[in-house]
Amino acid sequence: MEPKTCVLFLFLLITILLNTTNKTQAILPKNPSSSSSSFLVLTLTKSSVSLPTPKSQTQERIKKPLESSSVDVVMEPLREVRDGYLITLNIGTPPQAVQVYMDTGSDLTWVPCGNNLTFDCIDCYDLKSNNLKSSLIFSPLHSSSSFRASCASSFCAEIHSSDNPFDPCAIAGCSVSMLLKSTCIRPCPSFAYTYGEGGLVSGILTRDILKARTRDVPRFSFGCVTSTYHEPIGIAGFGRGLLSLPSQLGFLEKGFSHCFLPFKFVNNPNISSPLILGASALSINLTESLQFTPMLNTPMYPNSYYIGLESITIGTNITPTQVPLTLRQFDSQGNGGMLVDSGTTYTHLPNPFYSQLLTTLQSTITYPRATETESRTGFDLCYKVPCPNNNLTSLENDVMMIFPSITFHFLNNATLLLPQGNSFYAMSAPSDGYVVQCLLFQNMEDGDYGPAGVFGSFQQQNVKVVYDLEKERIGFQAMDCVLEAASHGLNQGS
Repeated sequence: MEPKTCVLFLFLLITILLNTTNKTQAILPKNPSSSSSSFLVLTLTKSSVSLPTPKSQTQERIKKPLESSSVDVVMEPLREVRDGYLITLNIGTPPQAVQVYMDTGSDLTWVPCGNNLTFDCIDCYDLKSNNLKSSLIFSPLHSSSSFRASCASSFCAEIHSSDNPFDPCAIAGCSVSMLLKSTCIRPCPSFAYTYGEGGLVSGILTRDILKARTRDVPRFSFGCVTSTYHEPIGIAGFGRGLLSLPSQLGFLEKGFSHCFLPFKFVNNPNISSPLILGASALSINLTESLQFTPMLNTPMYPNSYYIGLESITIGTNITPTQVPLTLRQFDSQGNGGMLVDSGTTYTHLPNPFYSQLLTTLQSTITYPRATETESRTGFDLCYKVPCPNNNLTSLENDVMMIFPSITFHFLNNATLLLPQGNSFYAMSAPSDGYVVQCLLFQNMEDGDYGPAGVFGSFQQQNVKVVYDLEKERIGFQAMDCVLEAASHGLNQGS
């Protein structure tokens, strides 16, 4: 998800924040120097019961040191929740297990702080309908090692070094220039952090112990958030900035990889998606079969993962559909490119190219359109697909025969044929011998600012994605992530 200024909500949330600055003190994770061949294996969990409908905006989240020591293999979960994958962070003394989204589109790691009564989440359906689980909230008052970051901290300068004209740091009397010179002697001012979807969080930069199974990370920096707009669950930023989790763990000079389980494993407690940080993710044995494309670097978004998309092939078409230049390179202002973002659910493409893609798909699909579902969900292409005996399982193995395949062609001749189930998805259970399936791509609104397109997490299911930060490249390989999870001991039975 990409951080983006949203003045109206920003002003509202800053006001809330300035009134609640002393409510909590706590912190979260990120960065530094790396050691030999240390690596970390974590698990990602997904646990949602329904697929979220598309949102009105396109960019969802672009957000994001410690001395590293020898680290053994560590297993923990990436679990699937609603529209993302959760990672568990153990923070504080005694440690509190807090589940947060894994987000490659941002840097800042933050957690809701306080409790269900003191944590204020505006326009948060999840919070109002179910209340936040205790596993999603951190209580700094119950951690003896939690303290507020100082104004002179490099992390404080990082969190306030945005182009936000209403930055609370300036309001508090510490300008960004003072922070960069480390001349401010006050506690780090409370912050407001915005996301492209209009989401916004405010809180206090906190430091505390992050506990892994084989080592502790003292003075871990994270946002202790007391007020949010539309953000009920915390986020672990996996970007390339100082504040990011890989950076604070010491793996930023090496890299990491993940293999997202498909949506059908939502709410399955017996299996988790593998997330590997460190040199092991980049070993030759694990990467020789991947196709790598170079990262694109822009001064505007130096901490984000951008790649170039050259073309897309639909079905067996001999000639791929060429994409606009904006998806392959940046303009003079640093806008353009394709953002690889686990915090955005669906892949976004700019018009008119997106419309051309829809036209090509429509010309090859003969099923009747489900226009009522399109109107209700906001998805652009939905079809009524025959489902004999209302048995959806029988269709899952034949998706590539039901719908044309979609192949991405990235720079450096890197090709990714999307696995079955990564383009169209059943919106509900089969009924009367039919099931409605919709294309889970979206139009990239406001494509003139920021990325021209986004490669979302839904299209990354059953794909091993390797972030080789040392060589500044990203690799892709379609694979069965269930088998990948089992190879790391993360599948304990179905």
